[in-house]
Amino acid sequence: MTAKQKKTGLVEVYNKLLGQFGHKHWWPADTPFEVVAGAILTQQTKWENVEKAIKNLKEEELMDAEPLSEANLEKLEELVRCTGFYRQKARRLKDISMFFFKNPDILEKPADELRDALLSLNGVGEETADSIVLYAADKPRFVIDAYTRRICRCMGLEGGYPELQSLFEDSIPEDVPMYKEFHALIVEYGKQFCGKKRCTECIIVKNGKM
Repeated sequence: MTAKQKKTGLVEVYNKLLGQFGHKHWWPADTPFEVVAGAILTQQTKWENVEKAIKNLKEEELMDAEPLSEANLEKLEELVRCTGFYRQKARRLKDISMFFFKNPDILEKPADELRDALLSLNGVGEETADSIVLYAADKPRFVIDAYTRRICRCMGLEGGYPELQSLFEDSIPEDVPMYKEFHALIVEYGKQFCGKKRCTECIIVKNGKM
C-alpha cells in the first residue's frame, strides 16, 4: 500500500464509520478536569464502570483538582473500586489532581509541552496523555488505542504508537472535532464488531481488501 493509498484509506474509513454510527459527541464530561479523571479511570476497564466511579466522586464533591488531591486514599479507593485496579487508580488520581491543582493553567500550554508534562506523571502513558490533550485541552493529538491498532493491522498498517499516530495525523485534516469524532467512531466500531469477532461483517476490510 502506497503512502497516498494509506492516507486515502483512512479518510474512507472515517466516512464509512460516520455513515454507520453518526456523530458520537465523545467525551462526555461536565468539565475538562472530569476528562482528566476519566482518562485515568478508564485504563483497562469498560466505560460503564468509569461512569459509576465518576458518579461516586461527584456525590462526594471530589470532581475537582483540589478536593481530589486532598481526599483520603482509602475512601478514594472505595469510590473507584468498580473500575478495577482501584488502589493503583486512586493513587494516580491523587497524583494527577495534585499536579493540576499546582498547575491550574496547564491545559493552556502548547500540545507538545502539555503532552510531555503529562507523560512525566506516574501512570500516564501515551494513550492517556493524548486523550487529555485532545478531549480536555481541545488540542490536536490523535489517540491510538487497542481498537485502532487492531483495525490498522487488518488494513495492513503496521507500526508502534508514534508511527500510527503520525499516519493518522498526516492523513486527515488537523481538526480537533474530527480527531475526537474519528477516535470515538473507532472505539464504537471496535466494541460492536472487533470485540464481538464479527470479522465477516467488517465494513472496513472485506476479503482482505479495503
